[in-house]
Amino acid sequence: MLAAFTDPRCLAHDPPGFPERAARLASVLAGLEAADVQVRREGPHPGALDAARALHEDGYVERLRRAVERGDGLIDSADNPLTSDTWAAALAAVETGLHAADWMMEGPGRRAFAAVRPPGHHAERGQAMGFCYLANLAIAADYLVSRHGLERVAVYDFDVHHGNGTQHLFEERDDVLFVSTHQYPFYPGTGAAAERGRGAGEGWTVNVPLVAGSGDETLFAVLETEVLPALERARPQALLVSAGFDAWRLILGGLRWSEAFRRLGAAR
Repeated sequence: MLAAFTDPRCLAHDPPGFPERAARLASVLAGLEAADVQVRREGPHPGALDAARALHEDGYVERLRRAVERGDGLIDSADNPLTSDTWAAALAAVETGLHAADWMMEGPGRRAFAAVRPPGHHAERGQAMGFCYLANLAIAADYLVSRHGLERVAVYDFDVHHGNGTQHLFEERDDVLFVSTHQYPFYPGTGAAAERGRGAGEGWTVNVPLVAGSGDETLFAVLETEVLPALERARPQALLVSAGFDAWRLILGGLRWSEAFRRLGAAR
């Protein structure tokens, strides 16, 4: 059983001139509508702020909220513009992920798709990066552990860029596996194969760096030889997929994926 979730507040944050824009989400929602997929709009989630503070530094969460309230134009970097709707959109992305997690845990065989923005996989514990403000998918993973009592959760991140924020948040933990396929070397400079976690989290970070020019067949090969074996070893009770689409044929970097997205989307 599959359910899709979104929140209209995610469309409101739309700084002009940036590639991460509302039209991206609007096109996803249009595709879901064309496929006759019903999309749930649950609205605020009562645990969202606590869940965000549990993973991010509390001071950072409040700093983001206050920066938006003051009308600041940026936070932490030129890649993180602020509008009057940024806080609401970022929190809505978190809330949508938590609604999806709750629904998924209500019965066996449930799969959820959260259509949200702004993205979150570059957001670190105490700073915004790369168009990301709150680590929405990482927050959902932590919520599955802390609120729903799961012992092992896995995150698979596919994107042209490495999910440094998600890695940073879980690299010392042995209850959340982080697996990433991405172009390397490339922004944000992390994601080498030697980065495998630290302390109790040693081995719970699996980076599969791909050289510029890598296409579908390269991804298919590493899925079989590295990604799926890592997931099978971890035996996760829930798998969360951080789905980035800028690996499409040189759109932002040097990867050349096309059929790869159909294969990834059809995975069971």
